[in-house]
Amino acid sequence: MDTNILVIGSGISGLTYAIKVAEQNPSLEIVMISKNNLLESNTRYAQGGIAVVSNFEKDSFDKHIEDTLIAGAGGCDEEVVRFVVKEGRKRVKELIQWGAHFDTQSNELHLTKEGGHSEKRIVHHKDKTGLEIQQSLIKKIKTFSNISLLENHTLVDLITDHHSGSNYKRCYGAYVISNLEQEIIKISAQITVLSTGGAGQLFSHTTNPKNATGDGLGAAYRAKVFMEKIPFVQFHPTALFPKIKGNTFLISEAVRGEGALLKSLSGKRFMTEYHEKAELAPRDIVARAIAEMVNQSRADCVQLDCQAISEKDFENQFPTIKENCQKIGINPPKDPIPVIPAAHYFCGGISVNHYGETQLKGLYAIGECSYTGLHGANRLASNSLLESLVFSHRAALNSIAQMRKTLPPQDFYDHLPEWKEEHYISNEKISAIGKMKKQLQKLMTAKVGIFKTSQGLIEAEMELKNIFKETQDIYRQNKLTLGICELRNMVSVAYLMIKQSQDLKKNMGVFYNQDYVE
Repeated sequence: MDTNILVIGSGISGLTYAIKVAEQNPSLEIVMISKNNLLESNTRYAQGGIAVVSNFEKDSFDKHIEDTLIAGAGGCDEEVVRFVVKEGRKRVKELIQWGAHFDTQSNELHLTKEGGHSEKRIVHHKDKTGLEIQQSLIKKIKTFSNISLLENHTLVDLITDHHSGSNYKRCYGAYVISNLEQEIIKISAQITVLSTGGAGQLFSHTTNPKNATGDGLGAAYRAKVFMEKIPFVQFHPTALFPKIKGNTFLISEAVRGEGALLKSLSGKRFMTEYHEKAELAPRDIVARAIAEMVNQSRADCVQLDCQAISEKDFENQFPTIKENCQKIGINPPKDPIPVIPAAHYFCGGISVNHYGETQLKGLYAIGECSYTGLHGANRLASNSLLESLVFSHRAALNSIAQMRKTLPPQDFYDHLPEWKEEHYISNEKISAIGKMKKQLQKLMTAKVGIFKTSQGLIEAEMELKNIFKETQDIYRQNKLTLGICELRNMVSVAYLMIKQSQDLKKNMGVFYNQDYVE
């Protein structure tokens, strides 16, 4: 395949970017790759909403900026924080014009409050904001004739000078694999956009869907693109325990925003001992406090007491949470909800400038797979969808401008090499891939999770070397499958996380090495 622009990933970032380009320049051809169906992305699982200043009587841009900087624990780029907060209001209005519906009260947007925020500013659609946004953007994107949608395809590798033998120092598209036929397709493009999300599947418990295996991060790393702050993984403090059909379900922070309290299984409230904002402290503090309580009590979880919320309000604001809790025999707000921290969001990623451009010409990264400087060492709740909207807009306008500049000639793209591979894989190898994935998750959870130690990181690196060697052997000697692609990406991201963790010599935000505690 050949196109002007290739967008890999179909969450809020990729969809917004593609819509914006198609609106601005209908003559450009866009191909969008979705790993599953268009609806299945990290975005659809976002419950809370979008943090944006709407009520100027009580709130202000300066307050939102300050909250973001405080949560970011000294790691934010203040210039980025300022333009994202200020430009976000216009982008959310645009989203509403495109068809997204948010809850209202007396003809005004209904706002909730989440941890780390000084005011109510979370725009939401009950407790399934991400699903509402995803559905409205999909509906919008299908109105453009210049956008081709390719579902059930996964990124294998970016096409660079390494493949082409040239010296333009650019990205020329990507090799992708069809999940069903397990065949490799070459897609050449003048502009390639990674909007592939994070890699929550590196850990045993994650609020991310099963497809969050760091595909864009792994491919960018192998293409020698600069990556920043990979060890800064935010664990959401409250995920439902146990899993439902193998998936970890998120209990939105907005539940605590409405008055729910965290307690040990014996009924003792504990967050007041950790932070003045108690249950509404920044996520890193709440997640560590819960993990500490679990370790001390040797229990599987703590409990979220929701009795401060009325039955009617809980039913109205959190219907999805209530429905999922009832699946395991819990009926909130009357019954407490068992919760544990779960890997939730990558604050680090592929390093980009203020327009989503990476250091490799022709390659952009937007959304969770990118590192913009907005989140610093710890993301403020509900700032991620805001970042996606603002940077997708900026990247779209910038890439349209890039298309007007001198690019390699068209016949150059026509002669990019096809993928060469083996044609067979045994069932034994397929089974080994699944076991190695579980082994990797167990390793990362135990030694590179919420709590780390210097010795644990050394041990993790040694153990990962064995997994890497086995993965490489399978990759080189067998037909490429989706399972091999995912494991290969997860191993790449795990290696980068461990090495960058070893280089960090002080605790900051979500990064916590127990050896550095004074």
